Amino acid sequence: MKLLSPLAVLTLCSVMAAPLMADEDAPGLTGCAAKKQGIINQIELAKSRGNADQQAGLETALSEVTAHCTDASLKKERENKVLDAKHEVSTRQADLEKAMKKGDAEKINKRKDKLAQSRKELQEALDELDELDK
Repeated sequence: MKLLSPLAVLTLCSVMAAPLMADEDAPGLTGCAAKKQGIINQIELAKSRGNADQQAGLETALSEVTAHCTDASLKKERENKVLDAKHEVSTRQADLEKAMKKGDAEKINKRKDKLAQSRKELQEALDELDELDK
């Protein structure tokens, strides 16, 4: 079971990174096609490095994407990610405002950093969503 957990994490990371890598290698592809191509590229990279565990995980991810990915489901997934990120930004903004009312400089700086990170994640989610519309 311990082998499965790192493999599952690796697969999830690979699937999430696939659209980013696909844009570099196949700029004409979008949506599920880009996601599939990104995974295929990662499989080739894992083969060239002799990483059989990573290759197996990526092949599982590829079969899942092939079986279940639709452009509509991918768009819905990315829209949900944007909504979650917007909620996180508003929560962080409220936390910052509370800290500013209390006047604790250390907490204010921490909250500013967390808010900046949340805004960055929101922008990344928006960018991923925009890629589908191209």
